[in-house]
Amino acid sequence: MKIALMDSGIGLLAATAAVRRLRPDADLVLSLDPDGMPWGPRTPEDLTRRALAVAEAAAAHRPEALIVGCNTATVHALPALRTLLEPALPVIGTVPAIKPAAAGGGPFAIWATPATTGSPYQRGLIKDFAAGVTVTEVPCHGLAEAVEHADQTAIDAAVAAAAALTPEDVTTVVLGCTHYELVAERIRAAVQRPDRPPLVLHGSAGAVAAQALRRIGEQPAPQAAADGTLTVLLSGREGTLPSAALAYEEGRALQEVSSAR
Repeated sequence: MKIALMDSGIGLLAATAAVRRLRPDADLVLSLDPDGMPWGPRTPEDLTRRALAVAEAAAAHRPEALIVGCNTATVHALPALRTLLEPALPVIGTVPAIKPAAAGGGPFAIWATPATTGSPYQRGLIKDFAAGVTVTEVPCHGLAEAVEHADQTAIDAAVAAAAALTPEDVTTVVLGCTHYELVAERIRAAVQRPDRPPLVLHGSAGAVAAQALRRIGEQPAPQAAADGTLTVLLSGREGTLPSAALAYEEGRALQEVSSAR
C-alpha cells in the first residue's frame, strides 16, 4: 500500500505521522513545493496551478490515495485536483475540525491563517456545523511561517499573540492550519487557564488519515511491521526532508523510515 501526501511545506507532517501510526507498513510519498512556497499569499488560480503540479509529481509514483495536507490548498484546489485525478486516485482534503468541536457545546476558538479567518469558506463551516455555539475566529499572524522555518522565537511570539486574542472562557481550540498541529502543546500551554478544565485541541490529521484508508478499502493496522518506505519530492525532484522538519517529533520519526528502493 502506498499513500501520498502533498503540501507546499512541512504542514503535511502531522497527517504523515497519523498515517504512519495507523499503517506503519505503508509506503509514503511526500510531495512538497519549496520552489513555490508559501501558497497562502498566492491567488487561488496560481495556488491551484502549483498544487496540480505537486499532485501530478506524487501521482507519478502510483499511490493508492493522495492526501492534501493543507487547509488552504483544500479550499482553493480540491475541485481541480479531483477533476484531474479521480476516480483513479482518490483525493482527500483537509477540513478544520469545526463539527467535532461544536459537538462539545462549549465556546470554542478557531485558530487559522489570516487569509482563512473570516473567509466565506470558514464562515460556511461555522454556519453548517456550529450554529448556536459561541465561536471566535482567531487570526494567527506569522504562525504557519514560523513553524515552517522552525523559528522558535517567532513561534512563541505568534502563539502568544493569538492566545491574547482568544477569550478566557474558551474550552476548545480548533487548529485550522496543519502547521499548527506541530506545535499543539505550545498552543495548549499558552491558552490553558489555571481555573478552567483541560483545554481540548481539535486537529484534522487523525481524521484525514483514517478517511484515506477508508477510501481505499484498508483498515488500520498499527501493529503491522514498520517496513514502509519514504519518498520525498521537492517541487517534483526527489530529495530529502527539509532540515526544519527535524525540529518536530513528527519529522524526526520519519528519519527511521527507509528511502524507497
